[in-house]
Amino acid sequence: MIRPIGRIPAVLGLTLTTAPVFAQTSTSAGIEATTDENRRGISWSEGRVSASGDVTASAYGIDANARIAALRGSARHDGADAVADLTLGSGWDVGAVRLRAQGIAHLFAGARRDMDYAELGGSASYTYGPAYLTAGIIWAPEQRAIGGSNLYLYANASAGVPGTPLTAIAALGHSSGSVTDPVRAQRLRPGGDYADWRLGVEYRRDRLTLGVDYVGTDVSQANMVGPFADAGHAGDRLLGRARLDF
Repeated sequence: MIRPIGRIPAVLGLTLTTAPVFAQTSTSAGIEATTDENRRGISWSEGRVSASGDVTASAYGIDANARIAALRGSARHDGADAVADLTLGSGWDVGAVRLRAQGIAHLFAGARRDMDYAELGGSASYTYGPAYLTAGIIWAPEQRAIGGSNLYLYANASAGVPGTPLTAIAALGHSSGSVTDPVRAQRLRPGGDYADWRLGVEYRRDRLTLGVDYVGTDVSQANMVGPFADAGHAGDRLLGRARLDF
């Protein structure tokens, strides 16, 4: 049973209140089911099936997104039942390169302690023939909830497979940062600094997307300590997902 925290309803209420303004330009939404809510190669849902829903609204060059995902009592997030990811961002073109800047708040419902934290990010994207390439950085300033700071560098690519309705996906990332609380720092960096990767394929038809991904990390099991490391859910795995857009 989800035990909501006060800030999530307040922030979502503000999002819904402002939605009519954004609706004058464009809105979109979707729902998704996955065999694991996996981020940066580590599970956020105890390695179990998760469902999520999201809505995006944009106007005047600014976009706002709210996504809520089930976490299934995640040990990594101190027993949280769900997370709301609230993103505000903007993008602009510089020649053939698309630049983007954004801020993200992660708000956790049902956690035994305050586990909320925020991140800032920037990326550059480039389209080359059928391939779409992106490189970026996501930085979480020093915060008690994550035991220090966290810096995530990543690059990903996607391209249509010739003669098929499939899209191939590849991604590589690296997490590092400072440590003020060695136990809480294991929440986002179990075992210390680590690299993660993803190889996947998607099938899209109208509003339906089906995907299969292989995700992995080089997390050091020997250095994983404390409950937030969630030692059983940081290894390689195969994921399935299905998404419906509205």
